[in-house]
Amino acid sequence: MAKKQKYYVVWKGHKEGVYESWEECQEQIKGHPQAQYKSFTSKTEALFAFKEKAEKHLYASKKTTTKSQTKLPAIPIDNPIMESIATDAACSGNPGLMEYQGVSTKTKKRLFHYSHPHGTNNIGEFLGLVHGLSYLKRHNLDIPLYTDSVNAIKWVKQKKCKTKLERNQKTEDLFQYIERAEKWLQENTYTTQILKWHTDTWGEIPADFGRK
Repeated sequence: MAKKQKYYVVWKGHKEGVYESWEECQEQIKGHPQAQYKSFTSKTEALFAFKEKAEKHLYASKKTTTKSQTKLPAIPIDNPIMESIATDAACSGNPGLMEYQGVSTKTKKRLFHYSHPHGTNNIGEFLGLVHGLSYLKRHNLDIPLYTDSVNAIKWVKQKKCKTKLERNQKTEDLFQYIERAEKWLQENTYTTQILKWHTDTWGEIPADFGRK
């Protein structure tokens, strides 16, 4: 059976545009620190998407379609890149026992882990991403980093953990750890692609703690 033609939209890359092969798309996104791209099954869809904001297609929220809206067919999402690292966090209570980990997406082997008795899930997601960036740079690995947290992606881009957790005697060492993570982001550059894990399509992220 012939392989179906795909069209690739690059919203952020070395050169934005619509490309007709994965090889052409790769040339534009490889090494770009904030690459945004996605494949489509028709050129019309791709051209239409390119004129819109990337967030509408990459981080689309579920909204009820009204009569005034045109209901478009669902656009399939490519399979995850298996040669990558997945990060996730879990928290029992808010605040409560928080932990995060990074694993190989392909083998699920744990690569790093951290826990604190008085944290939040958002803090864990943020720290997990920064730890992943540091791990990849330290080991000179040019592979993507996955998270299922849009909030963590924003905080990393802003280089700031915008938690509302109270800083007190119980959380002081955690805040010092956060400050070290923020300092790392401020002092280091990286080319790692931070990608959103599409749970609805792919299932739970491989780094999930299974507490749901």
